[in-house]
Amino acid sequence: LPCGTAEVLCFVVIYLCLIWLSSELRGGSSKICSVFQYNGMCLQGPSGVPGRDGNPGANGIPGTPGIPGRDGLKGEKGECMRESIEESWTPNFKQCSWSALNYGIDLGKIAECTFTKMRSNSALRVLFSGSLRLKCRNACCQRWYFTFNGAECAGPLPIEAIIYLDQGSPELNSTINIHRTSSVEGLCEGINAGLVDIAIWVGTCSDYPRGDASTGWNSVSRIIIEELPK
Repeated sequence: LPCGTAEVLCFVVIYLCLIWLSSELRGGSSKICSVFQYNGMCLQGPSGVPGRDGNPGANGIPGTPGIPGRDGLKGEKGECMRESIEESWTPNFKQCSWSALNYGIDLGKIAECTFTKMRSNSALRVLFSGSLRLKCRNACCQRWYFTFNGAECAGPLPIEAIIYLDQGSPELNSTINIHRTSSVEGLCEGINAGLVDIAIWVGTCSDYPRGDASTGWNSVSRIIIEELPK
């Protein structure tokens, strides 16, 4: 072929290839680059659609322990606390008894019982049990009470019991003579440790005349003393 004719044919072939290449680019073919591999040319196509997120990866290997931190600031000086250990409570009680006091006094000490108190911060429970009687023609009153080392209880109040008889009719009042077992009982605080003389007394009531009193007739009388924790 003449040289001019060959050049025309080459131009036509190149033009047709460009048209075909343009159609392939619009179709997104992955074989585009293979067309021009022979002369080292490869045209870049448009960017693809972003892919989906992948699955989370597996946990990594635990890291090595870190370096120990620095010492903190020195704290304030603490208070010294002494732990108090309470001793176990040991029962401490005593009983004094009399088979027949038959004590007919109207004023004075009836009976006494000495007790050893172990602690100063404890209380004493005292009980007198025995027959009591009061007789009189006119209105009268008698009082039975405890003393501790000669003084009545002040923590908190005296321990006492009273019997009062009204005047009533002279016929009946002159013959009343009832002996009845009764008790005088209470707790007293504020007594120091050591020997304590505990006594039961009989006396008059305030603002009333005394009568004919009797204590412990024809029966057992007793004083019971017990030390109790507060």
